[in-house]
Amino acid sequence: MKLYNSETRTKQDIPAGKTVRLYTCGPTIYDFAHIGNFRTYVFEDVLRRTLQWFGFGVNQVMNITDIDDKTIRGAVAKNISLKQYTEPYRIAFFEDLDALSIQRAEHYPAATDYIPEMIRIIERLMHNGTAYKSPNGSTYFSIRKFPKYGRLSHLKLDELQLNASGENQADEYDKDNLSDFVLWKAYDPARDGDTFWESPFGKGRPGWHIECSAMAMALLGETVDIHCGGVDNCFPHHENEIAQSEAYTGKMFVRHWMHSEHLLVDHKKMAKSAGNFYTLRDLLKKGFSGDEVRYLLLSTHYRSQMNFTFSGLDGARSALQRVRDFVLRMREVRAEVKHDRAAPLLDRAEEQFREAMADDLNVSAALGALFELVREMNIVADAGHLGVQSAERALELLASWNQIMGVLPLSQEQAPAHLLALLSQREEARRAKNWALSDSLRDQITAAGYVIEDTVQGARLKKAKP
Repeated sequence: MKLYNSETRTKQDIPAGKTVRLYTCGPTIYDFAHIGNFRTYVFEDVLRRTLQWFGFGVNQVMNITDIDDKTIRGAVAKNISLKQYTEPYRIAFFEDLDALSIQRAEHYPAATDYIPEMIRIIERLMHNGTAYKSPNGSTYFSIRKFPKYGRLSHLKLDELQLNASGENQADEYDKDNLSDFVLWKAYDPARDGDTFWESPFGKGRPGWHIECSAMAMALLGETVDIHCGGVDNCFPHHENEIAQSEAYTGKMFVRHWMHSEHLLVDHKKMAKSAGNFYTLRDLLKKGFSGDEVRYLLLSTHYRSQMNFTFSGLDGARSALQRVRDFVLRMREVRAEVKHDRAAPLLDRAEEQFREAMADDLNVSAALGALFELVREMNIVADAGHLGVQSAERALELLASWNQIMGVLPLSQEQAPAHLLALLSQREEARRAKNWALSDSLRDQITAAGYVIEDTVQGARLKKAKP
């Protein structure tokens, strides 16, 4: 299994037979997560599932950022505690994870629970001279004391504009405005309200970057196997994590970095001011399902920019319906045939899917193998050369692949009993050539949201497309 490493810019082998210590940057719970966030979370879920599918153990940490500029600003604006402000968004985040069939990580640490660990790291950094207290009362990391700074984002420090004061109070900033970053922000009552912690550096609160280092090392050890996030986290967040963590331990912080690319909406950056900003909840209210959103978000390779459109969601709906129809057809195969010609198709698809996922999570190629199998199996079935064993193996393959995809509609959807009774009555009416009754029964079924499909095995009900 090979995965692309953002630091080396090469695909690298993941050594087999181990438990992968995986750190994934989680949400800042100041608002509902948007679909750009969930593009990253779905990618991280596909990574987790693929590692498990190839036999790795996974110990995953996804942090919950409840201390940051935006959460404190929101709490102060509403004149409530930080916990009161962030808790509804924390609950909503887990509801959204469930809607998108994202597996739960082993750990979801909140920044507020790891303040002592952050203070210990900062104390050692001050002791070894890589951190300093500024005249403004805050504590900073000196990037000049870490010669390898910039190695992840491949920045050339001599080409960047340095902040003249060497201080930057913001949690986030542009890569052309490089500066020492804050480890501990001095308390400002006008800015922070009642949110502060006591520390050897005075009242205040941690900077965003130190939070992830503390939580990652506390739960996974001083060296993490794989660290993931969106490409926008690469600088400054992940670059700063490397600097402070390695200055603290003297060891490599992360062996393998992975970043998902941006999600665009109609080829534009998502922004509330542009009217193209969507949370998952917005899409669910428009009638799309979590499965349809998940399918769309995972269908483009994680290192390629993804363009979100509503026609793309319609396409996801159609793709899932195609799988649903295929599953139903495979379940209806009852007889053996003299010349079952599906075995080579299944062998080839199984190999193609495995090779695709082993090659840096090439989901697009894996889905290509899936739908080529669907097409070829339907041709074989139409020609009368598909037997029970091959149909059952096709279903087993889909079930195996769904351990990664997490979205394939494999369960047998049974129409309500009263509609099945109406279908039976309609068949009797047709045999009796009572067309008026037959049409009336059909209309009742249609009104209930189902359509009648005639197959060689007889009539069946299928849920109508929304």
